[in-house]
Amino acid sequence: MPNHVNYIFPNTNYIDLTLYQYGMESCRSMQSFGPAIRNHYLLHYILSGSGKFHSFKDKHYYLEPGQAFLITPNTVNTYYADEKHPWCYMWIEFDGLKAQEYLNDAGLTEDSPIYKPIKGLESNDLKNHITYLVEHPEASPVQIIGTLYHIMDALIRTSASRNVTTVGNLREFYTREAINFIEQNYNKNISITDIANFCNLNRSYFGKIFKDTMHVTPQDFLIKYRMNRACDYLCNTNYPINTIAQIVGYDNPLHFSRAFKNTYNVSPRDWRRHHGSTTIPSE
Repeated sequence: MPNHVNYIFPNTNYIDLTLYQYGMESCRSMQSFGPAIRNHYLLHYILSGSGKFHSFKDKHYYLEPGQAFLITPNTVNTYYADEKHPWCYMWIEFDGLKAQEYLNDAGLTEDSPIYKPIKGLESNDLKNHITYLVEHPEASPVQIIGTLYHIMDALIRTSASRNVTTVGNLREFYTREAINFIEQNYNKNISITDIANFCNLNRSYFGKIFKDTMHVTPQDFLIKYRMNRACDYLCNTNYPINTIAQIVGYDNPLHFSRAFKNTYNVSPRDWRRHHGSTTIPSE
């Protein structure tokens, strides 16, 4: 891809959310833009390098890869690349009746213009969706607008400053986020503190709302989830039990076997003998 690409979206038939321009640029050392005023929202996602964003309220932000900054309409902003490690970023210019609502849900406003991903959660979804736009300028208008909605969704889901506005659904929201985190990371050495940090909650408070919602502690849920996945591997693969233990997040196979037996009242080996559909390997 060249150092600079810029595409214009010519279709103006979309009202709730629409795109104006989008592109990618690898900047020179200290290359700057502004001071300038924009008519629409402009989001820059940093791919590599670093730089500074100077907001209209005389605040300076230093940004690195995986972060993004939002320029809001009718405000004066300046941004420039680092002298030694100038940034490369992708950007989208957009607007619409729903644009401000989606950005507010992500916690991105004039006063809080910086996107940072939630601790422990990479912003690959956001990066991938913007990349799709830049790499597929020939896509149909429906595809492009659909991708813009995916970008808004990724902003809301992964932003460390996101807002949860419906108090009545607060417990369900955090519980769902915790379960999503477990589903994506059960195979790693994660702890309940890791899950609470992902939700930006105190561990004790997180444990309480999770149990109130699921009627089981987060620790018990994590163990049961891992054991269910272990059953799938025991039944449908011929992986050695030591390997399955590692796949579901246990470095010590004895700890895995103990947890499995506490859950199902039978050892992994015996469970496989009764339920497995593949040849049992020698271990």
